[in-house]
Amino acid sequence: MALSSIREFLRLEAAAGVLLLTATALALVLANSPASTLYASFLEARVALTIDGAGISKPLLLWINDGLMAIFFLLVGLEIKREVVEGELSSVRKAALPAIAAAGGMAVPALVYVVLNWGDPQTMRGWAIPTATDIAFAVGVLALMGDRVPASLKIFLLALAILDDLGAIVIIAFFYTDNLSALSLALAAVALGGLIALNRAGVTRRAAYVVFGVFLWVCVLKSGVHATLAGVALALAIPLDARDAHGESPLRSLEHSLHPWVSYAILPLFAFANAGVSLSGISLASLMEPLPLGIAAGLFVGKQGGVMGAAWIAVRVQAVTLPEGVTWQHFYGTALLTGIGFTMSLFIGTLAFDDPAFANSVRIGVLGCSLLSALAGALVRWSAPAAVARESG
Repeated sequence: MALSSIREFLRLEAAAGVLLLTATALALVLANSPASTLYASFLEARVALTIDGAGISKPLLLWINDGLMAIFFLLVGLEIKREVVEGELSSVRKAALPAIAAAGGMAVPALVYVVLNWGDPQTMRGWAIPTATDIAFAVGVLALMGDRVPASLKIFLLALAILDDLGAIVIIAFFYTDNLSALSLALAAVALGGLIALNRAGVTRRAAYVVFGVFLWVCVLKSGVHATLAGVALALAIPLDARDAHGESPLRSLEHSLHPWVSYAILPLFAFANAGVSLSGISLASLMEPLPLGIAAGLFVGKQGGVMGAAWIAVRVQAVTLPEGVTWQHFYGTALLTGIGFTMSLFIGTLAFDDPAFANSVRIGVLGCSLLSALAGALVRWSAPAAVARESG
């Protein structure tokens, strides 16, 4: 990825992080004000899409979580494909450190959560919640520090966050899928086959892929597999190396078109719909219950411990080296930022728990420790010697 592209990406993510924070604050205010009933009614309002009596009817909240978030996962899939084919994940040498750090940053938080929730089959379903990193918030915090952060460290965090998203996709596919419909899966396979055929035939018109993608989304939604995975499947079928009538790569042009919509509209709307938690009755004792404590400890302790531990061991055995111009203090500040779970952690929480009784605990754990990780990471990064960062950036 060219440095100019990284700078453009970081500027976009920094602004998106501010919007996410604003949407979250607004949701918290509404959920704890006299307008809380109006807020809940807005999210519970049913929206129907029907054709000749047949169609889909869901509350607005589920349209956001199952529909709009499929577009978010489409963008994630496009980023993953591009990075694997020609970017920071295109070779073992480039991918080694972020891959090792990402693996540690997913395994250790899950282990921390499991230890704190062992013996409770209900709360154990949330083991994956603290494994995720919110790319918009984490990269946005890093971007706000400007030239104090070496460019090589920004590239590392981008690669780690993308691998983190890939891990989340795998987790959702294998652990949060049930009640499968054989007919819907068969139709989804037909749609997937159509996408592959388009790719193999060299079709570059995005509209053709979108038609099959929408049909795939409907089939996956009805199949019991989470509908957002349709976005990933569609992304993998979009051609990267081919050129359309305008001489552009279909994947790159679609990624460029989607990025502002996802960053400035879809993710803030998701945050607004899912971050509204009532703070009434919250006490220290409730915060220390296994579910919120497992999420909080997993994000803040597990994330930094997993990323730092895995990277330190890999460097120690000379399997990898730190990015150019990066000290362990720089690296530790970045490891702290990976504890910002936010969007993806809240999303996995909605998959893990259908029972509203668990919703507040999930939100408190995610929001509280995402904020703590952001503040701690920013503090450590700001305290790192600025001269070293500037010389290496």
